[in-house]
Parts: sequence; structure tokens; C-alpha cells
Amino acid sequence: MPYESDLALSLSPYVAGEQPKGQTFIKLNTNENPYPPSPRVAEALSRLADSLRLYPDTDATRLREAIAKVNGIGPDMVFCGNGSDEVLAFAFAAFFAGKRLLAPDVTYSFYPVYSQLFGVEYETVPLREDFTVDTEGLMQGAPVALANPNAPTGIMLPIPEIRRLAEHCRANGAVLLVDEAYAAFAPENALPLLAEFDNLLIVRTFSKSHALAGMRVGYALGQPALIDALRRVRDSFNSYPTDRLAQAAAEAAVLDTAYTDEAVRRVVAARDKCRAALLAAGIEVLPSATNFLFVRAGKEDAAPVQQALRNEGILVRHFTAPRLKPWLRVTVGTEEDMEKVTEALIRLITTERGII
Repeated sequence: MPYESDLALSLSPYVAGEQPKGQTFIKLNTNENPYPPSPRVAEALSRLADSLRLYPDTDATRLREAIAKVNGIGPDMVFCGNGSDEVLAFAFAAFFAGKRLLAPDVTYSFYPVYSQLFGVEYETVPLREDFTVDTEGLMQGAPVALANPNAPTGIMLPIPEIRRLAEHCRANGAVLLVDEAYAAFAPENALPLLAEFDNLLIVRTFSKSHALAGMRVGYALGQPALIDALRRVRDSFNSYPTDRLAQAAAEAAVLDTAYTDEAVRRVVAARDKCRAALLAAGIEVLPSATNFLFVRAGKEDAAPVQQALRNEGILVRHFTAPRLKPWLRVTVGTEEDMEKVTEALIRLITTERGII
């Protein structure tokens, strides 16, 4: 007889990308930043050894103030957590528990997991044939969770459409959660809408643009009432989710805007160069506003190309959902990495394997 609860037995946990041990790969399967964090991060961490005997600041005050400063809002509109995944979990508990929630059918796969955990009635709306979000389909008088730019497609829903969704949700007393994990690589974001909508919650991460995936720092931006709800949920789980090292590292990283902007610029340039080369070779690649590309690598299943790339020391991500099986998600690496990946993709897809 199992000791686990029915809930635990029913869960289908999120499966993260492979973290290889031993063999050296060009690792483009987990959307990590190919460049190190700001040098200011190491400087900040070097000053903390004596303070680690003390608990961290529960509210991450200095980090929230730094995030607020960079984004031009008040600190009372910022909430910090142990990675954006935790912030998302708190948001699902705070705003969606016991309710019906709508999301695109192709999106971040943690959303249905959190829905199971918190008793959310999770319903999906299919993306259009071109993998764009069906805004009208999401307007059903219920809360909405939306990754924008979307994952794993990389396509961005224009901000005027986000505004329409926010207006619809507000009219129905519902929260619109916009997960902006990749927004730093996009031409625009939903931040300007915060002043207008008290039902809009934006969730972001330091893992991508700030190269702090190993530190696990995420945050939410929203009107104070939404932030207070997140704080109540947090303090019912763990009052100290963001440790001293993480707070100091993230504060240093977010304030070094010049360094982050340059790293983002290099990633975007490598992304666009790779996509142009693949398109020129006749390979279908979705438009991307992220630090990855979604590449069609098979007629029905891209797994053979993924394995062939792995055999050549290149890791990319493959998803097994029927609509996604012909595609590979390729994280943007350094310029040198992308030259190797571009050559390998063109050769494997169009020549050696004849998949397409």
C-alpha cells in the first residue's frame, strides 16, 4: 500500500533539460546564458562570508529596491523568490487556486503541474497553425497564464494584444499573469501596462539575461495588492526563500545594466544570424524574441536529428508532444558555438539524413 497521498501519486512533474556530467558538450538545451554574469557579482559575493550565519532579509529589500529602480516603479510593486518557478507557484496559489485558468496548449509545462498542486481547473486554448497565441480564444471570462514570449516556440504576442487580454480579465475580476522569462531578448515588454492594470502580474527571472541560473532568483512586478497576496502565500511556506548570496548577486547584476545590455545584444545578434542561415538553407525556423530558436528538424519526429547532434557533442531540447515532435529548441550560445550548430543543423537536416 503506498504511503504517498493521492495528490503526490497523480502529479506529472516538470522534466528539466539534461544536465550532463563528465562529457563536455556544446550545451544548448536549457536556455542558459552563454556568457558569465557581471563582474560585480563576484565582488558582491566576496563580501558576504561573515554574514552567512544570519538569516537573509525576508523581503529582499535591497534587491527589490534595485529592481524597482531599474524598472522605474516603486519597491512595493516588486516581489522576489527562489527562481521564477517558485514565484509562479506562489502566484498560482494566490490567484488561481480553486478557479478555472486558461493558457495556450503549447506553453511552459510547469503550469499544469502547479494547477494540479493547487486545485486549479486548467484549460488550454490551442495555438493557431502558425504557433501564435489565439487571443480571442483566451477571452472566456477566466484568469489567464501566458508566457510571453512563448516557450518553447519563442514567438511574442504583441503588447497591444496583452492590453486586450488585461482589459478582458479585469472586466471579469481576473488576474492576467504574464511570464516574461525571456522578455530581455524581445523588442518590447508588458511593463508599461502596470500603471494601467491592477490585475496584471509580470513574472521574470535572473536566469537568462543576467546569467544567474545557478543562483535561483526570480521576481514579480505588479500593483501592491497583488504583491501582498504573494507575500502572504510565501510566508505560509517559507519566510526566507531568497538567500543572502542570491540577493547580493542579483542586486549587483540588475544594477549593471550596461553589462546585461551588451550580453543580450550579443545573444540576439547570434540568434538572428543563425536563423537567417537556416532559413536560407530552406529550414523552417519560427520567429524568435527569446534566447533560443525553434527549428523544424523532421517531418514527423526530430529525435533522430537531436541524437545525431548529441553524437557530435551538441545538446538541444526535443519535446514529445505530438505537435512539437518535429521541432528542436536550440538555445543561443556564443558566436563560435552557433557557427558549429548552424553548420551541423544544415548538414543533418538537408543533406545527410534527408529528414525534410
